[in-house]
Amino acid sequence: MTSHSTEFSDAIVVGGGAAGLCLAHRLTETRPNTLTLIEPPDGPLRPAARTWCYWNAGDDGLEEAVSASWSVLRVHGADGRPVIVEPAAFTYRMVRSGDFERLVHDRLTRSDGGRVLRATAESVRSVRGGAEVRCTLPGGWSLTLRARRVFDSRPLPALPPARTRLVQHFRGWFVRTDTGRFDPAIADLMDFRVPQPAHGLAFGYVLPLAPDRALVEYTEFSRNTLTIEEYESALDHYCRDILGLRTFTVERTEQGAIPMTDAHFPRRAGTAVFRIGTAGGATRPATGYTFAAAQRQSRAIAAALRDGRGTVPAPHGRRALAMDAILLRALDSGRIDGPDFFTNLFRRVPAERLLRFLDGGTSLREEWGIGLRTPVRPMLRTAAELPFLPRRSRPVARTGESHR
Repeated sequence: MTSHSTEFSDAIVVGGGAAGLCLAHRLTETRPNTLTLIEPPDGPLRPAARTWCYWNAGDDGLEEAVSASWSVLRVHGADGRPVIVEPAAFTYRMVRSGDFERLVHDRLTRSDGGRVLRATAESVRSVRGGAEVRCTLPGGWSLTLRARRVFDSRPLPALPPARTRLVQHFRGWFVRTDTGRFDPAIADLMDFRVPQPAHGLAFGYVLPLAPDRALVEYTEFSRNTLTIEEYESALDHYCRDILGLRTFTVERTEQGAIPMTDAHFPRRAGTAVFRIGTAGGATRPATGYTFAAAQRQSRAIAAALRDGRGTVPAPHGRRALAMDAILLRALDSGRIDGPDFFTNLFRRVPAERLLRFLDGGTSLREEWGIGLRTPVRPMLRTAAELPFLPRRSRPVARTGESHR
């Protein structure tokens, strides 16, 4: 038989993934009287260890959790020609989930009223005066937590209606070679020398951690995910035939998939219940990048709570979402060649401006200039047809969490 009790907090964050940890981290800075971070207990609901990567300029408070960084980026075109860029003040950073979790947990335990609760969140709903979360503790005990506001990062059971849906899906190997085969100063963001699928695009991704260690990944933007055997075959081909790694050991693997869609994600699920992370639209539709947007959204939420405002700002601007919708449709319809499109962006647009564009930080004038460096006719044709396309629903395929 289970027992039941009720507890109270000023704010509750549900989920210990990237979005939940980012928000809990920022809320420790504004110091609400009581803050509870609910994470799944050990078991099938608890995510495996993973990495998150993002680019940033300056200090952002995560330095303790950054395990590696790169100031030089490289893209390999399908023709084999590399594009090497040094995006000024930006660095590409890797955060391991365990390191970030320890950082946030430490700040919570050191802050007055902060805590981490290992429990399974069964339901979240608004109630008079705030919201409540019904949980099951590892021993089977039931617990209801009430708060003025609840921020829910759990994945949605189904995606909102959309005109275009692709999936960014990947599998990565942490490899160790018998000799130094990697340049730790250069991160390969996109390597289009891999065989391309009949629909969508594929690329390799290499983050060197030492001359003899790296995260090597195979990624696709397409409508459907692959089997583990298909990912493994693609990775083996990439490592041996393209990177030329004849002898290596796979020490650890990572795998995930996230939606790339022009669906509208409601940021509010009740009067006092707010969605954050991918569930709240933080994933950038055309790139799959989520971690930087989750940080930006978390800073905005923390500022709103500090100032007494009860709103959750949008993680991406309307112009950025409109441009992403066009690009997604153009990719899905085959009107543009994905590898050429992304390679040419890095060849033709200054790196610092391009990274700000991909992060939604460019002006209208800058975006107009970038647009002129893309295939103009296919993009205009796609923009003209989008308003007439119906939005349709489809269940979410949940296979992991983006590391970006």
